[in-house]
Amino acid sequence: MAIADVRVATKPDGSKVIYNVGGSARGRLGDLNWLAKQRNRASKYDAIIDRMSRRYRVDPVLIRAVIQIESNFDPNCISRKGARGLMQLMPGTAKRYGVTLIHDPEQNIQGGVHYLADLLEMFYDDLPRALAAYNAGENAVVRYKGIPPYEETSTYVTRALTVYYGRPWGQAVTFAGNHAPSLRGGGIAARIFQPLVDTLLPNMRYLGAVGR
Repeated sequence: MAIADVRVATKPDGSKVIYNVGGSARGRLGDLNWLAKQRNRASKYDAIIDRMSRRYRVDPVLIRAVIQIESNFDPNCISRKGARGLMQLMPGTAKRYGVTLIHDPEQNIQGGVHYLADLLEMFYDDLPRALAAYNAGENAVVRYKGIPPYEETSTYVTRALTVYYGRPWGQAVTFAGNHAPSLRGGGIAARIFQPLVDTLLPNMRYLGAVGR
């Protein structure tokens, strides 16, 4: 998959679509120095972000970094793959977290932060892995025992951590290895699969969830 910069187009109905314009084009998302300056960017959604940060115990600076990379704080964004809103929730993820109005800022941020909190718990606060899972799904991170070897995902992690730390972050590292089974479901399945996960990928907690 080639790395491409992202642009936003406005559709006739007023909604916005995020699309790639090609690897040779240069945009602000590709400028790590510009992204670093967006750290903890203030927005009109700060009250919601801070409230969800307290509810789910997720650093508000991290929440803002994810929103910056996902939508540039535009609640009407729609990706080519169908992810929507400020935190670019896929319909399945939105449904899983009880989001009924996916473009509503409060519902979207609540669902996104709840998912991010689950991923941080699953990967024991390993930020690169949690962010990779937010982009590619937790199953992919389990399968590759770390950041999947997808240019889109490694670029996403680099950009998100650049915003979070306020300085250009080094190139994300992939961890290849034997594939683990795709894990889905919850409840009793978590108790069944956790020992297997502990063996295949130490320091990771089974979430029992379907990724984006």
